[in-house]
Amino acid sequence: QVQLVESGGGLVQAGGSLRLSCTASVRLFNFNPMGWYRQAPGKQREFVASIRGTSDLNYADSMKGRYIITKDTAKNTIYLQMNSLKPEDTAVYYCQYGALKIYWGQGTQVTVSS
Repeated sequence: QVQLVESGGGLVQAGGSLRLSCTASVRLFNFNPMGWYRQAPGKQREFVASIRGTSDLNYADSMKGRYIITKDTAKNTIYLQMNSLKPEDTAVYYCQYGALKIYWGQGTQVTVSS
């Protein structure tokens, strides 16, 4: 069983930055994707960014240029650096890992004030 623990959420003003972390309870396999999703109130969960290996990166169009996903394999951790935050980025951010079987973290709240 894989457990994912997110941290780093909080309240920030528009234009500010936050860095989220997600640490897995097991060694990460590079061939499995790991990434971030978010869910705003009243909306469906949506894809944010993912990483597989060290160079296979994917971003949702609205996050390109503002968000950066990275991985520290030695720490079983991925990060999401979020810059130029907007009020519409307010959501619960979830970490996801796996391919055939998907694991989710409990989520961390990000609130961007205008």
